[in-house]
Amino acid sequence: MKITDLKCAVIGNNPVVRINTDEGIYGLGEVEASKSYLKPHVLFYKDRILGQDPTDVERVMLNIRRLGSFKPWGSAVSAIEMALWDIAGKAADVPVYKLLGGKIRDRVRVYNGAVRFPMAPARSPAEGGRPPEDYADNMQRMIDAPQKFSIIKQGLAFHGGGITESPKHFYGTHQAGPGHANRGPLSERGLNYIVDCIRAMKEVCGDEVGLALDLGPGFLVPDARRLAQAVEDLNVAWLEDMLTGDYVPYVSADHYREVTQSTSTPIHTGEQIYLRHNFQDLIEKRAVDVIGPDPCDIGGIAELKWVAEYADMHGILMAPHGVLDGLLGLAALVQVAATLPQNYIAFEYPTGHPEWWYDIVTGLPDPIVVDSHIDVWDAPGMGVDLIAEEARRYLREEDADFFD
Repeated sequence: MKITDLKCAVIGNNPVVRINTDEGIYGLGEVEASKSYLKPHVLFYKDRILGQDPTDVERVMLNIRRLGSFKPWGSAVSAIEMALWDIAGKAADVPVYKLLGGKIRDRVRVYNGAVRFPMAPARSPAEGGRPPEDYADNMQRMIDAPQKFSIIKQGLAFHGGGITESPKHFYGTHQAGPGHANRGPLSERGLNYIVDCIRAMKEVCGDEVGLALDLGPGFLVPDARRLAQAVEDLNVAWLEDMLTGDYVPYVSADHYREVTQSTSTPIHTGEQIYLRHNFQDLIEKRAVDVIGPDPCDIGGIAELKWVAEYADMHGILMAPHGVLDGLLGLAALVQVAATLPQNYIAFEYPTGHPEWWYDIVTGLPDPIVVDSHIDVWDAPGMGVDLIAEEARRYLREEDADFFD
């Protein structure tokens, strides 16, 4: 079998990769919805994989893996890797999890990062953002969602507004723009505000629903340490990406280690990190308690599994990121999560946006999530596909031949 073409179409906001072969088998992969600009980067790799056997996944990846980097520049490599596994599974007539060593669980736990409900309008920055009770009310709505999530993640602090816009909360200078660009010291009032919001949400969650907090990047080490210590009595699931994360192109393992060793609150990071090599310090120094690589950024699902196993050897837990990975990304997460070692907690459940995504994908269970779990399916490859006749209406003119 040989690769004959590599295509990429932006469907909705998600770049979707398709690899065609001379035997008529094709594979699909998906890039996060926040990266609609990455189509040229995907196609950059076309000449580097044409003519190769797609079922020799590692051999193909050796030609392109070194050309990627931290988020967002590892996404194209990651999507290609997932499309290769899709082909390999279809060619062998087995689900991808069989090619990754087989499953150790028949259903995989997911946590909520994507099923959201509108919050009440925020107060003016001068007043310090939303009151804690607004976060509590919104948390209750997520708890009541039909998926019955056992862990729910909420954005707060540098990841959720109400901090850097207020001089009462933040001693730094607010930087407008995307990508969580702010970083700097908090005031005592700012720190207390974050703690009050966490306490309000935890009161709603009780001990039946785990509360995870996505807080940065943006914290400095002293504030991260103080916050983690201040919420120790609440037993939150984890504090995520306080120092680095999202689009920060470095790890800061020593800084994370300082925070982690100062507290019993679990510390989490890893969504933006590309390749196993860049997790090495975090894991070997036990710099965090939980890592959360995203299969659409780390370099694919085999890379994620390698990191999960290495983390398990060092007593570190695994909660993969995935909020914007879309429905094809969801399928990849299900396949790899079924095979992960016993340090696995849950992966972040991605949804389809716009809603019509559910009309153009086949192979997913209905409902997808039951009691915070997804049953692992046994269809060949990733087990899902695009319905060409339905999806064509959402293709841009330049991508009209995507399904040819």
